[in-house]
Amino acid sequence: MKTRKSVSFFILFLFLIGALFLVSCTSEKNNEINGEKAIIFKSSSCGCCGIFSRYMDDKGFNVEINDLPDLNGIKEKYAIPIELQSCHTTIVGDYFVEGHIPAEAIQKLLLEKPDIAGIALPGMPSGSPGMPGPKQEKWMIYAVGHDGQVTDFMEI
Repeated sequence: MKTRKSVSFFILFLFLIGALFLVSCTSEKNNEINGEKAIIFKSSSCGCCGIFSRYMDDKGFNVEINDLPDLNGIKEKYAIPIELQSCHTTIVGDYFVEGHIPAEAIQKLLLEKPDIAGIALPGMPSGSPGMPGPKQEKWMIYAVGHDGQVTDFMEI
C-alpha cells in the first residue's frame, strides 16, 4: 500500500513538473512580444485610436503615441494601399500594422517574421480592438508585400 502511494505521488510530481515546463515555454514565447515597441500614428481627435492604444498597452506592447494633424505622409511612407487604410498606423518591429488589428495577429506577425511590409485590417470593423459594438463578421487581415502585392494573412 505504501509503495502504491509513493508511485502515485511520484506520478503526480512528474505531472506537475511537466505542467510547469509547458507553462514556462508558453510564457517565454509570449515574453518575446511583451515590451515590443509599438509606435502608433494617429489623429489627436480620434477617440477609437486612443482606445486602440490602451488595448495595445494592455496586451504588453511598449506603446509610443504620435499625434499628427495628417496621416497621409505616414501612409505614403509605408506604401499602405488606399483600399486597406484605416484611421491609424502602427509600426511594430520592421512592419506596419494598419488599423484595428487584434494582438493575436500582431503576435503571429512577430513570431513568424514573414518577408512582407506589413498587415492591414481595412476600415473600422465593429467589435475590433478600439471599436464599439459586437463583432458581426469574421475579419480578413491582409498582408502587404514589399512590392505592394496584397494577400490574405489570417482570418479572425
